[in-house]
Amino acid sequence: MRTCKISSFSIIVLLFILASNAQEKTISRDSLDTLIEATFEYAYAYDYEKAIATSAFVVNEALKNEDYVLASEGSLRVGSIYMRMKDSSNSLSYYKKSLEYAKRSKVDSIIANVYNDIGNLYMESGGNLDEARKNFEKSLEIWVYSGGNEKSTLAPYMNAAWVYIALEEPKKALPFLNKSKKIIDRNPNVPPLYSINLDVLRGQYHIQRANYTRAISILKDASIRSVDGNFLKQSAETQHFLAAAYEKNGDGEAAIRSLKKNIEFDKKFNKIIRAQQLQEVSARLQLEQYQKEIGLIKGEQLLSDQLANKSNQLMAVFIATSIILFLATIAAFMLYRNRKNYLNNLNAKHKELILAKEEAERLSKLKTQFFSTVSHELRTPLYGVIGLSSILLEDAVLASHKEDLKSLKFSADYLLALINDVLTLNKADANGMKLEKSPFKLSLLIKNITASFSFSLQQNNNKVNVVIDEAIPDNMLGDSIKLSQILMNLVGNAVKFNENGTIEIIIKLLEKTTEGRYRVQFFIKDNGIGIPKEKHALIFEEFSQVEHNNYNYQGTGLGLPIVKKLLAVYDSEIELKSEVGNGSIFSFIIPLEQNLAQIDTDFKPVSQETNVDKNASFENIHILIVDDNKINQKVTQKILQSKNFRCSLADDGIQAVTMAQKNDYGLILMDIHMPNMGGVEATKAIRNFNKNIPIIALTAVEIEEAREKTVEAGMDDIILKPYDVAQFFTTIFRNLTPKSITR
Repeated sequence: MRTCKISSFSIIVLLFILASNAQEKTISRDSLDTLIEATFEYAYAYDYEKAIATSAFVVNEALKNEDYVLASEGSLRVGSIYMRMKDSSNSLSYYKKSLEYAKRSKVDSIIANVYNDIGNLYMESGGNLDEARKNFEKSLEIWVYSGGNEKSTLAPYMNAAWVYIALEEPKKALPFLNKSKKIIDRNPNVPPLYSINLDVLRGQYHIQRANYTRAISILKDASIRSVDGNFLKQSAETQHFLAAAYEKNGDGEAAIRSLKKNIEFDKKFNKIIRAQQLQEVSARLQLEQYQKEIGLIKGEQLLSDQLANKSNQLMAVFIATSIILFLATIAAFMLYRNRKNYLNNLNAKHKELILAKEEAERLSKLKTQFFSTVSHELRTPLYGVIGLSSILLEDAVLASHKEDLKSLKFSADYLLALINDVLTLNKADANGMKLEKSPFKLSLLIKNITASFSFSLQQNNNKVNVVIDEAIPDNMLGDSIKLSQILMNLVGNAVKFNENGTIEIIIKLLEKTTEGRYRVQFFIKDNGIGIPKEKHALIFEEFSQVEHNNYNYQGTGLGLPIVKKLLAVYDSEIELKSEVGNGSIFSFIIPLEQNLAQIDTDFKPVSQETNVDKNASFENIHILIVDDNKINQKVTQKILQSKNFRCSLADDGIQAVTMAQKNDYGLILMDIHMPNMGGVEATKAIRNFNKNIPIIALTAVEIEEAREKTVEAGMDDIILKPYDVAQFFTTIFRNLTPKSITR
């Protein structure tokens, strides 16, 4: 409301007197700046006629002085007032005038701001989204080209993301969302409303990409901050999109709660908006009256009559406002009744969803339990097959059967890989995967991966080139197991579909963030048969393969879907560039941290070098093998005896504890799952009287599942059955103490 009652006629007369005086004496720039700042106060007080009259006067004076910066700002103020009054036509007209003056000024920041405001007008008026996009991109282009400060680019980046979200093109919105997030993270003084609005956009992005869990996490955090800051509009928006995310994610109860909160915040916000609308209606009428008066300023009697009519018009406005409020009340009641019916229906569906969810969870638990059991039962006999075939391959007497034994071992290895792939997919579908953080050497990890394909490379006459950016530290922290799985699948694909060619593994540093993280991009390139563009999406679906007439190969079609799901845990995506006959390039980006402390993992990598001479004789070292499976006992015993180790056998944990009390062993190989007493319990019992003897776990379950409980029990390392013989001995060697070797 106005603080002093000055008639529109008085304002007009005052401005024309100033304009007349300006013809004889130029008004200073400081005075014009003061007037342009005053327009803000008039606009926020809903005194639009005074705001527009003042802005128009400033524009005229600025043009006389060829001050196009001030002329652009004055026109922009008039346009913003019309935009505030929901008069998009007049608003656009003045914005375009402002753009014309801004271009004459040749000041990049002014031009960029006007383009941004024009884009906002198109968005908020529900107009042409494509025009909004063009204007936002022009604004951003100018800011980036002019090298403006980073905070100045925040609004254009967020607006560009906003329009692509509105166009339902989330992939195009992602770069702008990421850039906006970085700017806010690097600039703690950015107003909190920017961060909340950005998270609302990020939540919409993840909903459109069907990442409902991620969307819920982001929107919940934004909701808390918007409530704390008393931002009613944003509070309503976050609950609106939370309801959508919960419903799509199958959580009907949470969707109902968010919908109720959305209604609550909407009511509070609309109450404020209705109060503003009453003031705007009055201000709009006053402005219309002012626009009529300006052409009749010299007719004093006519102006007096118009001022008298103004009271009648105000009365009409109050009557119209009352009618509008009455209709709004009826509409609110109808809306409330419809929402109540909707909530009742939603409650009924929610009960059905709860029953369906409970059944789905029961089936999911059964499936997970089934896969875990089958995994253990399949890996146990495979341990015997792979172990015995490895031993027989080294037997000179069976040299004539070497090729048959290689085929046997290859088939067993292939079956093991298939089991691991199916288990990985099952774990990903059950949301059972999470990122681990442990130290590893990047160069050693890549070396081991390439070494594992030596036979396949030789078979297809391929070679591998590795290029690692020197700016990337070798000692890193991250999930080396998942990274190895990703690279093994991608390199394996390249080797499989390439003959007489070259596979390149390129690791490039994109940036080192302010938090000390390294954003690293991996490229797997080959010059093989390539993939048709129409098949690019298909190959990432489970059990899908691209057939080629000139290639005969085995495979389940699980490798690339596993890569996609593993990268999703990193919140990353796989990129593919490929054409038929021109090879393929797979790439992805993940964050890693430098291992500044140089701390080893609880379980050292299998590939880690050891100071033990692997060709030495170990007759003096006595190893206890604890396993309830007689075949597995014999396989492990034969492998150890090939290096002249002395071995003793125990069938369960109770027998192992008794033997460990009576004998001095150099090392114990302890199976985890056994009758009577398992390996974990047996290790705890042994540690009560012997804290120094190395104990290595032997298990057919996944390392991630066994790691925590074996560490807690006091085990020193872990070997996953079935194992590669070379890896088996490497693990044994690095756990032997100098004392046990020399005695």
